[in-house]
Amino acid sequence: MVAVVDRVRCGRPVFSVEFLEPRDSEGERQLWHAVRALEPLDPAFVSVTYGAGGTRRDRTIRVTGRIAQETTLVPVAHLTAVNHSVAELRNVIGWYAAVGVHNVLALRGDPPGDVHGEWVPHPQGVTYAEELVRLVRELGDFCVGVAAFPYGHPRSADLETDTAHLVRKIRAGAHYAISQLFFEVDDFLRLRDRVAAQGVDLDEVPLLPGMMPISTLRGVQKMAHLAGAPVPSTIVSRIERFADDPKALRAEGVDIATEMGQRLLAEGVNALHFYTLNRSLATSRVVARLGLVPARA
Repeated sequence: MVAVVDRVRCGRPVFSVEFLEPRDSEGERQLWHAVRALEPLDPAFVSVTYGAGGTRRDRTIRVTGRIAQETTLVPVAHLTAVNHSVAELRNVIGWYAAVGVHNVLALRGDPPGDVHGEWVPHPQGVTYAEELVRLVRELGDFCVGVAAFPYGHPRSADLETDTAHLVRKIRAGAHYAISQLFFEVDDFLRLRDRVAAQGVDLDEVPLLPGMMPISTLRGVQKMAHLAGAPVPSTIVSRIERFADDPKALRAEGVDIATEMGQRLLAEGVNALHFYTLNRSLATSRVVARLGLVPARA
């Protein structure tokens, strides 16, 4: 098994990417185009989302398995507790192991339909992500990641409480954490400081910043709403200048992501995670500018 933490703690700056689970055959075609385009750039790992409430879990399992078996990439399988009993979760975890996937991102998950709605646990399921982490760890030799929230989870009372939740997930056996989307580097750095202040060794349990190159203002505002991440007015003003020039807008989005990456690397962050929305070009340009692409690529 190639573990995510081994790929991340390799002694040099690296990057990783997240793909969305495809909704249909056309979406799957677009996904595979992005996979093949990014594969030569040697990301530390790639992850595939699970879908709201696990509604497209079979496609996610199949796609993740194909990545494991047909590419040189290290896949991470998302797993959520939404609408799943413990027995069903055990079955999904078993399927991942059977197709050669041993890296899992364990998430409680959002309520189907309204990500900010009330979360209702399955009566035979689990209530918290830390329980899911323990379950995955009990079922095999898995490397387990969890989510971190620079602005706090919407259901956390405050940042201190949210940090305590993250630390509990780590203490439950998580090997690393990936942050939700953010647009101000200082917000991520403050999250890192809060976690370190709780005694977590971030050299042993890496905390990866989640970033997304902006391609459209509407798209980034939608993602920001889902992640609870405010888009700073300084960024909005930079993007709005190119409202009538999509190509220039995308170029500005690459510039913004590159600047963020440069700052993070200067602050000692050695692994950057990119939300790609199943497109490869912007992420490829950012990682090339940051010098994260191997010489052979």
